[in-house]
Amino acid sequence: MPEAAEVRRRVIAEMLAAGFELRGGLLVPPQGDPKEVARSLHAQQRAQVLAKSLDFIIEWEDRLIDYFADGREVNPSAIHPVVTPVTTEEQSALFRFASLHWAVPVSQGYGRRTRFLITDRSNGKLIGIFALGDPVFNLRVRDSLIGWDGAQREARLYNIFDAFVLGALDPYRQLIAGKLAALCTVSDEVTSFLEEKYKGKVTKIRGEEKISRPVLVTTSSALGRSSIYNRVVFSGRKVFQPVGYTEGFGHFQFSDELFRDLVDTISEDESYRSHKYGDGPNWKMRTIRTALERLGLPGDMLKHGIRREVFLAPLSIGWRAFLRGETDVISPLSYPLDDLAEHYRKRWAEPRAERRPEYRDWDRENMRLTKLYAKLPARQMLLF
Repeated sequence: MPEAAEVRRRVIAEMLAAGFELRGGLLVPPQGDPKEVARSLHAQQRAQVLAKSLDFIIEWEDRLIDYFADGREVNPSAIHPVVTPVTTEEQSALFRFASLHWAVPVSQGYGRRTRFLITDRSNGKLIGIFALGDPVFNLRVRDSLIGWDGAQREARLYNIFDAFVLGALDPYRQLIAGKLAALCTVSDEVTSFLEEKYKGKVTKIRGEEKISRPVLVTTSSALGRSSIYNRVVFSGRKVFQPVGYTEGFGHFQFSDELFRDLVDTISEDESYRSHKYGDGPNWKMRTIRTALERLGLPGDMLKHGIRREVFLAPLSIGWRAFLRGETDVISPLSYPLDDLAEHYRKRWAEPRAERRPEYRDWDRENMRLTKLYAKLPARQMLLF
């Protein structure tokens, strides 16, 4: 077990190295453009993720690079998404490789988790990825809008999925395909897949068989105010509704190695050491807070100050009444993937291609992560 003084020193060093400033016992992000500040604060975390992934990158990069498109291979008028659940080793590797391009490292999600690839039927190339999993238990802006009490939330949280990974890859990203990826999460095909996947399953925590039909998708922006989910309208309906912001608490600023040492500082308390499904991110937050306070540090070091915009995408008419337990009737909204694809092409892809034709110059070789690894700071190379 590491000495408490050494763990305390490392906590402060990691926070400062990530770019935080300690003021009055709170972590305060540096001043500047919120999105650039968020990228800067996540830079150390991303460098660590890339460094840890080196063996994977070397093994898979040459095998996966042809899944990505050159700009000249993309016809904006012919883009047609195919959504495929990840089931094979190669699909899993492609999802991971794609996600490593994110400026903000992706979450692993909690509980039920299903990953999806979005490919272009017209050329077989990768458009983007997304993953749906269990939502966080406590989310003030969501819970207030639904009007939940504790018992209602516990009974119907199962019918909400959170898009904890979502995005498009170049050159499709340059054609605003992030909005297409967002639309794919609510498509009839994805909703039906999830319903069938979890039909008849018994929950691990309460041992209950619940209605498996999703009625709401939640998500949040990675970098403050969102440009992906805003103004996503289909058939005159706003698909993603902004409902407010998170409060700026989290644990991304604590590396995995530091977290393990923090757990060791309270190892005598079995309730913190024995993590099981159902504890989720709240367990990790509680563990870090307790360990920090044992070390004489403020628990509010968990406050990183990056407030993420929260969006809700209803999948059913009367979704709030269902989630409050006032009815068991689900009246699904209709989002056929073919119709969503046509809407994306006309609303975003074709106009953007006309205004910014430089997407055609994109070379898939730019997707090689070995180039990024070569640029990692020497201090990160020494960590792994």
